[in-house]
Amino acid sequence: MPRLPLTGKSLRLARLSRAADDRFLFVPLDHSVSDGPISTVAGLSALVEDIVEGGADGIVVHKGRARTIPPRLLTRCALVVHLSASTARAPDVDAKVLVGEVSEAVRLGADAVSVHVNVGSDTEAAQLADLGAVAAACDRWGMPLMAMVYPRGPRVSAPAAPELLAHAVNIAADLGADLVKTVLASPPERMAEVVASSPLPVVVAGGGGTDVGLADFAAAALGTGCRGLAVGRRVFSSPSPRETVRELATIVHGRRLAPGPAALPQTAGALSTTWP
Repeated sequence: MPRLPLTGKSLRLARLSRAADDRFLFVPLDHSVSDGPISTVAGLSALVEDIVEGGADGIVVHKGRARTIPPRLLTRCALVVHLSASTARAPDVDAKVLVGEVSEAVRLGADAVSVHVNVGSDTEAAQLADLGAVAAACDRWGMPLMAMVYPRGPRVSAPAAPELLAHAVNIAADLGADLVKTVLASPPERMAEVVASSPLPVVVAGGGGTDVGLADFAAAALGTGCRGLAVGRRVFSSPSPRETVRELATIVHGRRLAPGPAALPQTAGALSTTWP
């Protein structure tokens, strides 16, 4: 595909990859809405600092939490504002609703927004409508959109089936997303089929609930052609989040990122992004 022209969206897309290699390591920290606090207030600031120093490309948080993050940390790490929510105590945990707007993310200085869709859930129709509406707003504001699309709900018996994941990632593409996050296929090697079907870069969720070590999981995902990882719980629950992120960043980018300002391209041509 041709390179994207220099626009607000292409500038923000470039900031999502610290190494400027169109690969991504995101650390979601939005679990406090769904499950409850993941840390104390002071502990969360230290956690974000560890994530940034470890070399993550971006963190994913809700709009209110974004206001608590020291701005100095976000000069070297992209901010993704998550616009969907549900809690583990809801009558239907798969029912995601919009709790934020793209315009709010713009005012926060976000580099991207994300929306969650559970395909196969009882509220699938409303979630698809929300994704389409957010995509339209992202076009108006020049904001990249990461769609988190999962086969999940009462009509899904095999949520990691490659054919279902291929459907999920193509829903994201058809409705206007710029990146798509989903789960790793089972068996993992068949994720290559999912990637081959997707016109968008595919980011794989972090592999919680599996016996596979995180490094092996990451290498397997990247080996199938996925363009990145989104690892939350296995980072913030690890004994050393900084070292965990550093190991993942090395796997994702193929080298260790030096500390200091993000490795942003300096020319209009370099700032544009090429998807395969």
